[in-house]
Amino acid sequence: MSISRRAVLATAGTALLSGCASSGTNVTGPNGTPSSLEVFSWWTEGGEHAALASLVSEFHVHNPHIDFINRAVAGGAGANAKAELARRLAAGDPPDTFQGQAGAMLDDYVDAGQLEDLGFLYQQQGWDRTLSGTLLQLTQRKGRQWSVPLDIHHINVIWANRHVCERAGVPTAPASVDDFVAALHKVAATGKNPLAISATPNEIWQVKHLMECLLLAGVGAAAWPALWRTGANWASPQVTQALEQLRTILALAVNPTAEVSWNQASAMVGRGDAAYQIMGDWTEASFVLSGLSPHLDYGWAPAPGTGEAFLFASDCFTLPKGAKDRDAAIAWLVECGSQAGQDSFTAVKGAIPPRAVIGESERGLFDVYSNWSMVEWTTKQVVGSLTHGVVARAAWNNAIDAALNQFVTTRDPARLQTALEAAAKQYAGAI
Repeated sequence: MSISRRAVLATAGTALLSGCASSGTNVTGPNGTPSSLEVFSWWTEGGEHAALASLVSEFHVHNPHIDFINRAVAGGAGANAKAELARRLAAGDPPDTFQGQAGAMLDDYVDAGQLEDLGFLYQQQGWDRTLSGTLLQLTQRKGRQWSVPLDIHHINVIWANRHVCERAGVPTAPASVDDFVAALHKVAATGKNPLAISATPNEIWQVKHLMECLLLAGVGAAAWPALWRTGANWASPQVTQALEQLRTILALAVNPTAEVSWNQASAMVGRGDAAYQIMGDWTEASFVLSGLSPHLDYGWAPAPGTGEAFLFASDCFTLPKGAKDRDAAIAWLVECGSQAGQDSFTAVKGAIPPRAVIGESERGLFDVYSNWSMVEWTTKQVVGSLTHGVVARAAWNNAIDAALNQFVTTRDPARLQTALEAAAKQYAGAI
């Protein structure tokens, strides 16, 4: 999709979403009864908000009688939204559908009996054939599908401001972690911020995102899945090295203890205030919506040392038990599983569709970055993300967050490694 076309689509959808975002007004469905759809997510910023708006616009083409009620809760990686969702589910007041992260992060909802098994929809819509088999294998729980994947996000990506890198004489795509550290030093010598990142308690997920890319570089794609199983060796030299690198890299970032959201960090790179950001490809959507040009203003590559892997996450939607308008929720899930719905969303969000086959004409809807990511998905070893919910459930993630918050203060990698090893021993068997 060209930049202008993406911007037009996003702008039109945003206008529609703004008009119905929280109206709460019931409209008449085809059988004469009120029909509304309460959708819970954490898409409130930049390209994420625009992508949701684009999907809602496509949804209303097929479901003009359903009033869309947007219950998005702000907060990176969904931390605030997950807390509010837990409160509502505990109170027996579920939304009609909610955004999740496909994989282990859904386990608590499944174990609590809060979700409907969506096998009937997979059979009805043929999704077991049309959706990516790799994705479905890595995200199914207990042999069943509990959500409808909407996208595939590329997690291990480094983003670079080309102008800042050129002035510092550093590559936009450092091949190894050592190359990356050397580049950070050179950028720092020019007076620019080498790395846009925030390490506050509210944004600790950004540090976790960086850490998992360093861990992946250290242990390799083949050994990555074993880190999340019983008996994993978190005391290995590779883990030790990755955590020492984390300390070194954080020390080179300018003021990482400032409260900076991921999109604000992306804007720092886009404006030329910082050289690099290691972040998922929702960053690309924010660059495009800011009017930046790929390869001219910014570049991207696999995060240093991770060129053999595609570290992924997948946004999905669920069908909670007790949804007030189950039929409207099913209509939304059908839209999310359709080619039209997925294309309308992913082409704006910077992600790629989660389908097994994407034809050449369909690829023309997507920009140069997304087409690169599609090739990476099919040619690299696919592994699941920690930070974004694929390999570790909520309790394990929370324990890692606590260890990282302590690490930001102590900058003691040995202490962090001990905490990570203890968390793995406690939670790995729970998956």
